[in-house]
Amino acid sequence: MKYIWQLKNWHDFKYDTAAVLKPLGELRLIQGKLLGRVAELNIGLAVDAQASILVEETIRTAQIEGQTFNREAVRSSVALKLGLPAGVGVPDRHIDGLVDVLLDAVRFYDKPLTQARLNGWHASLFPTGYSGLRKIRVGRMRGNEPMQIVSGPLGKEKIHYEALPRERVDEEMRFFLKWWQTSADQMDGILRAAQAHLHFLTFHPYEDGNGRLARAMTDMALSQDEKIKVRYYSVSSEIVRRRNTYYQILEDVQNGRVDVTAWYLWFIQCIHSSIEQSWDMIAGILLRHDFWNKHAQTLITDRQKKVINRILEAGPGNFEGGLTTRKYVNIAGVSRATAFREIADLTAKNILRRLPGSGRNAHYDLIWPLVRKIGA
Repeated sequence: MKYIWQLKNWHDFKYDTAAVLKPLGELRLIQGKLLGRVAELNIGLAVDAQASILVEETIRTAQIEGQTFNREAVRSSVALKLGLPAGVGVPDRHIDGLVDVLLDAVRFYDKPLTQARLNGWHASLFPTGYSGLRKIRVGRMRGNEPMQIVSGPLGKEKIHYEALPRERVDEEMRFFLKWWQTSADQMDGILRAAQAHLHFLTFHPYEDGNGRLARAMTDMALSQDEKIKVRYYSVSSEIVRRRNTYYQILEDVQNGRVDVTAWYLWFIQCIHSSIEQSWDMIAGILLRHDFWNKHAQTLITDRQKKVINRILEAGPGNFEGGLTTRKYVNIAGVSRATAFREIADLTAKNILRRLPGSGRNAHYDLIWPLVRKIGA
């Protein structure tokens, strides 16, 4: 007996409850802080945050499988599906298919997860019916060939794992989907997401794309736990950063280890780190929110707002050379005299500050809100 699925009731995963209690509590704290902050955002900024995370999730979940997606093409696909101004990327059916799967998993987290839905996701991942140059069974269970995870050159391959035989796949899928339905109210949502990820990858029901489907289900499980139809952190981005340990711990568990405590602890830390990375990723969006919230009662003209937004989009210290009268003229489309007057007005209202050492040619920057750290 080598593999975990050869054990009786192999999916009745055992773990040390005491060992996961503290890290799980710490994760819940940081998770609450992130979701509390994004809940403050207006609709426009919230969609911007969602788009940033979805772009990252799409690129990284493909990268785990060895696919390289053009970032601009991903941005364009995400923008189109979220109703944002479209970018300049060339349309790509594979990108569109993966974005569709990730959005469907989250937007409709409260809809049943069925065999037909999974088959539809799988078909979206392979719109041409091919995985690379290889024709595969799209939208249906894998064939009778052994399903192996292999590395190494031809003739010197190393088999890291072999999934259970085809004749057991249909029964395992029925068991998994029933467990998915009944477990939602019976276990912690984070641990449920971890178990779903491990369980699905272990019986590996499709010929290809199982990893992408498992990560989509992870997002779905986390959305069910948080009860929101948007993801504000990217699990796949963190898996990419931890790819070697990700594969190693899966191999350790799948090769006959009954206790999955190590996997749960790894998964909890992965989510924890992905939330920290997300906080940094959408820091500019949160900063813009804090700025406009601070100046909600300040009288600011549309021209002034246009200039301010240009600096906000650049971020602290990134508006090269600071704001000058000439730059204000170019951005706002006004005369030099008007620009000088409106800059003076913003300075008097404690929105702009003159940068030291700028001499006769004055340079200005925003008075930025304090950056809030997620751990603070």
